[in-house]
Amino acid sequence: MNVIEGTDQSAAPRLASLRPVERPRLYEQLVQRLLDLVRELHLGPGDRFPPERELATQLDVSRATVRQALVALEVQGVVEVRHGDGTILRANPPDATVLDAFRAHARRLPDVIDARMALEVKIAELAALRRTDHDLAQIDAALALMDDQIHQGQRGLEGDERFHAAVTAAAHSPLLADLMAAIATPISESRLQSLSQQGRPPRSLHGHRQIAQAIRAQDPRAAARRMRAHIELVAKVALLEEARRNRPGSE
Repeated sequence: MNVIEGTDQSAAPRLASLRPVERPRLYEQLVQRLLDLVRELHLGPGDRFPPERELATQLDVSRATVRQALVALEVQGVVEVRHGDGTILRANPPDATVLDAFRAHARRLPDVIDARMALEVKIAELAALRRTDHDLAQIDAALALMDDQIHQGQRGLEGDERFHAAVTAAAHSPLLADLMAAIATPISESRLQSLSQQGRPPRSLHGHRQIAQAIRAQDPRAAARRMRAHIELVAKVALLEEARRNRPGSE
């Protein structure tokens, strides 16, 4: 397996695909550079990317920016970001396919946040009014799972998903549940994008606990307000900000 170790790269020549990128549309350019790198290093499924620090240095961007580009590829199923094991190539589809999927993902991110704001704020309000003891137990179980995952160094993706599913169930609104199910895939993408931010999982867990507290107290206004604040946190990702800047009418 072609494994690129960070300790062996200091003396290596600069790779042509790792030239500094230019703005605007930074992330689209970064994704293209990373795809170029796959070909240049002859990486195949199961091979490891160079460390983030090396990629950031040679691309002349921050590690956080590199991480977001890698997450964009993870959303497409091209790579897998493993805690403590770096970034592993999972598939090697044609560049055009990946870039088209990335552009579609970036374009819909603002709309996903808008939809989550419209649906989940109301869902939290209804959950505070209608929750049962069983609903509270499911919410607590999701919080415990996310807490355990974060303490293990993971991003808490499964716990986060279960929490929002439990809150949706607690609203006891079949139509709202159907609407949430209809956008489950883009919501999962926004979840991955958010929880991959440095320091984000603990902040997200704290927000979840505040929502749960309001639901338990049967305070619909507080539940709605805290859900809104949580989704605003989810929206604080650089790729989303760039997507909003590039939307028609943003000038």
